[in-house]
Amino acid sequence: MRAVIFQDELRFTQDAVLGEPRPGEVVVDVLQAGICETDLQLCRGYMGFRGTLGHEFVGVARSGRFAGQRVVGEINCACNSCDLCAQGLQNHCPDRTVIGILNHDGAFADSLLVPERNLLPVPDSLSTEQAVFTEPVAAACRIPQQLRLSGESVTVLGAGRLGNLCAQVLAFHGCRVRVVGKHEQKLRLIADAGIETVLLDRLQPEQCADIVVDCTGSPTGLPLALQLVRPCGTIVLKTTVADSQTMQMAPVVIDEVRILGSRCGPFDVALQMLQKGQVNVEPLLSARYPLQDALTAFEQARRKDTLKVLLDIG
Repeated sequence: MRAVIFQDELRFTQDAVLGEPRPGEVVVDVLQAGICETDLQLCRGYMGFRGTLGHEFVGVARSGRFAGQRVVGEINCACNSCDLCAQGLQNHCPDRTVIGILNHDGAFADSLLVPERNLLPVPDSLSTEQAVFTEPVAAACRIPQQLRLSGESVTVLGAGRLGNLCAQVLAFHGCRVRVVGKHEQKLRLIADAGIETVLLDRLQPEQCADIVVDCTGSPTGLPLALQLVRPCGTIVLKTTVADSQTMQMAPVVIDEVRILGSRCGPFDVALQMLQKGQVNVEPLLSARYPLQDALTAFEQARRKDTLKVLLDIG
């Protein structure tokens, strides 16, 4: 089958082999998949991943209770037998694999294997192009799961794909949101959604935000967040960075700042928000490419003026 594989370098192949499903796994034939910042970081060495990339996808299940239906899949594949799984923390299972990220081939291929318990059906009213955003919308929805929100002042750093979605989700939850970014075009899309924006080079650092969400994907994000969060405020780290990070941690202690890691979120909530139009993903679509043009698609995704690039597969 066709697949996009990273093994020291990114390449497209027509000779990939889909393994045999293990008990509880379902073959999903991929319709569409999205390239995200994590995929770009994996190509720079993050996690030491080798294999088929891709974790944002919509496909059709071949078997099981969703056979013949469009599905999305939660990316963390847990053992469901350890202490953390018993506590409902499957996303932190020490024996988990992560689709397209950790010891599990991903969705930039004609087909992939997914535990049936990870699958959710896509509502008929939702287009495939909308549903492929389920994973990043779910990641944004993780923040209101972790924090009790009641009208806080929130600064989102980064106006890219994830920053845009986090801003929309937090605004929906009643926060007073502003987004800091480098690119006027990306900020304009956020402003069109009624959310305050500011260019980075016009930002006046002031420690006044209750919450700062770092969606920059850059080592500079956390130091900037510390210049903006109020004492006893919270910094939410939403992106992973392959580069080494060094910074002075004294301000964290002096200002008693809470730093909160935030990763994967609830797919069911994300699907519901997409279905109800509570988050708008269509303006984020920058380009679509067939799977065989994946290398060109990755080059497009690396451009600073690009938001979301999709791969058409099925």
